[in-house]
Parts: sequence; structure tokens; C-alpha cells
Amino acid sequence: MAKITPISLSAVIITKNEEKNIRRCLTSLQGIADEIIVVDSYSTDNTENICKDFKITFIQHQWEGYAATKNWANQQASSDFIFSIDADEEVPAHLRESILKIKAVPSDNFAYEMKRLANYCGQWIHHCGWYPDTKPRIFDRRECKWEGDFVHERLVRSNQKPWQLLKGDLNHYSYHSISQHLQKIDNFSSLAAQQRVAKGKKFSMLKLLFAPPFKFLNIYILKLGFLDGLAGLCIAMFMSWHHFLREIKMRKGWR
Repeated sequence: MAKITPISLSAVIITKNEEKNIRRCLTSLQGIADEIIVVDSYSTDNTENICKDFKITFIQHQWEGYAATKNWANQQASSDFIFSIDADEEVPAHLRESILKIKAVPSDNFAYEMKRLANYCGQWIHHCGWYPDTKPRIFDRRECKWEGDFVHERLVRSNQKPWQLLKGDLNHYSYHSISQHLQKIDNFSSLAAQQRVAKGKKFSMLKLLFAPPFKFLNIYILKLGFLDGLAGLCIAMFMSWHHFLREIKMRKGWR
């Protein structure tokens, strides 16, 4: 019987001003990742100093957008096997066990996704369309590449093999305050408007009027956001506001 060789796993994180999250993330990777690469887009807060408390590789690199920056960061790893994790994410015990198992006995189809459980202002969110929020996170970089621009990036495989789902949730500390959520909505709605305009889409009064309330009803009622209490109401209201801002910012001169 052929001897199974455990793999070396490189955790790769891109950062900018993540002092509130990065220590928790790096701590959770201890004993899982054989190497940790942090590619930082010139943070102005305490991110770099916190990273120096850990045995990692810290590289500063100009921001190129989510997909391009993540692809560049993956190439800095010494292993082809990547754990792409965001600074505001954390590996809890159950998921940790699953990752150690696939490292010890790697599959021919080494491509894994995991469910994310979001924490919103201190509360775990199980509805609102935010859970299970399955994301690909562990993969062979020779077979996968990040694609996309402006706002959302996606991981694309060069083959048609299915992603394998790991047991255990990846904790996602999405927003620590209402103010932070509102700031991100302002930023992301601008990027989303730019993306839509670049694709030839135009401002529509009908969408401005109807997209926001539909979004609210979809999240709060159809996706059971009301079961998450006040947090669910806030998420539904703010995502509705995001859609309003995105549509109004598509109008020339209103950006």
C-alpha cells in the first residue's frame, strides 16, 4: 500500500486596516496552517504591528482589486495548497478538526468549501439569506483562480470536479457596529454602481422605487430575517438602503 503523504497548507490573507479582526484570525490558524501569508495594502492602523506578534510572512502590496490582489497573494505562498481566509473570519474547533483530517489524508479532488456563520454586532445570524453562505476556501492554486472586479470576486476551477463540503462552520465577524455597516454600504454601493454602469446599464426610476422595498421583503419575510430579531430587521433595512444607493448613484452627476 502506498504511503499517504500529508500536505503542507499555506493560509493566505489580504488586509487593509484590519486591527479589529486580524489577531483573532491569526490565532485561529495556529496549528492548522504550515505557513501564513499576509498581503497588506498599506494599512494605516495597527494591523502590521499585530501581525508582528505572530510567526508569519507580512508583505505590503498595492491594492489591485479583490480578485487580482488575492491571485497575487496566492503566488507568494510556498505551497500549492491554499487556505484563502479573510481577516474577519475565524476557524473554530469543529472546522479545525475537519481541516486537519484533509491535510493528513488528502483527496485527489483537493477543493473544499465551507459554510460561514456571520456575527452581526455580537449576534449570530441564522437567517436573512446569510446562512449557510457556502464559500470555497481550500484549494490547489494550480487549478483555481480568482475572477471578478469592483466588488465581488469568485473562485473558478479549471476542471469540472465538484467542491467538497467540510464539516463545521467558518465564523465570519461581518460587522462590529451599525456605523461600520453604513460605511461599507456607502462604499460598496458606489463600487456596485460603477460596475453596472461599466456594463452599460442605466439609471432607472422604476428600479429606484421598487428594488429597495422588494429587497427588504425578500430578506425580512421570505428569508425569515424576522427570526433574527432586531439584527434581522437592521440587516433587511440596510440592504434595502444599499439597493437605493446603488440605483441613485447610477444617475449621472449623483455619484
